[in-house]
Amino acid sequence: MGGKCVAAKCYQSGGEKCFLQYKKQLIDEVNSFKIKDMPPITTLFQLSGAYVNLEYTLPDERKIKLLDDTKIYIGCQVEKTNSDRCYGFVADNDYLLICEYGCNGAEPEIVIYKKR
Repeated sequence: MGGKCVAAKCYQSGGEKCFLQYKKQLIDEVNSFKIKDMPPITTLFQLSGAYVNLEYTLPDERKIKLLDDTKIYIGCQVEKTNSDRCYGFVADNDYLLICEYGCNGAEPEIVIYKKR
């Protein structure tokens, strides 16, 4: 589907039923990874790329951002079990990103970044 907003494209092509199916599929996909200390995902939100586009430090100390600030993604944040850190994930039709980070997005680490 592409475009700037997964929800908008879904509504244009198949309405609310399409969007609800997309969300269920995404929840199932994320939960299938069974990431240690990550509670099951039960709900999703539309999130601004500018808000969730964290800067990651690569092993060679370069810093990168993986998302597009102008897009709207589907995702959520959950608290990591027995930790003061969180897991966050975002997805669009092309990529899925799951990361772990501290308060206010501090010290983010990529857990999964994959083409869908």
